[in-house]
Amino acid sequence: MKRSKTILKLPFKDEWFVLWGGDNKENNEYHYKVLNQKYAFDFVVIDGNNTTYRGEGKNNEDYYAFGKEIVAPANGVIVNIINNIQDNIPGSVNDKDIAGNVVIIKHTEDEFSVLAHLKQNSILVKVRDKVNQGQILGLCGNSGNSTEPHLHYHLQDSEDIYGGEGIKCYFQSINIRDKKSENEYSPVMDDIISQS
Repeated sequence: MKRSKTILKLPFKDEWFVLWGGDNKENNEYHYKVLNQKYAFDFVVIDGNNTTYRGEGKNNEDYYAFGKEIVAPANGVIVNIINNIQDNIPGSVNDKDIAGNVVIIKHTEDEFSVLAHLKQNSILVKVRDKVNQGQILGLCGNSGNSTEPHLHYHLQDSEDIYGGEGIKCYFQSINIRDKKSENEYSPVMDDIISQS
């Protein structure tokens, strides 16, 4: 198992819920079988009733995650962006443009962050831009292979959006609701987390 060397912070502000995450099939069913996404996460925002949306959830704007700022988890250089994929209607998917709108950041020669399913035309960075940890990259959306607004995040050893091998991420200084804070932590399904 490859483990992250880059010092990572969470790629968002506030508190988010880990819908999928972990290094086994039970906690990470949709990612675990894909080599570059083996240790990927899907993050959503929930309310006090553990619901991801208000009202009937028919529109993207009903979802708490939609439009939330997504930030760089570490310093690096932008090596790829896709910004023009239309957001899905909740419940439907775009299986042609699987990642949807995406930002890929090169941190080192063999560590690249992939942030996917961003909101159409919300990405603020360009290829070759240098970014700092915490810098706003764009907004959470519902593009690509996504049934509801969420952030897909993983680290891999290649800048090829669908290539390479996944790297298990450990984030610095995380608060986990109802648990103690952790300094080097890799979130798992059902964690509610924020940056400390």
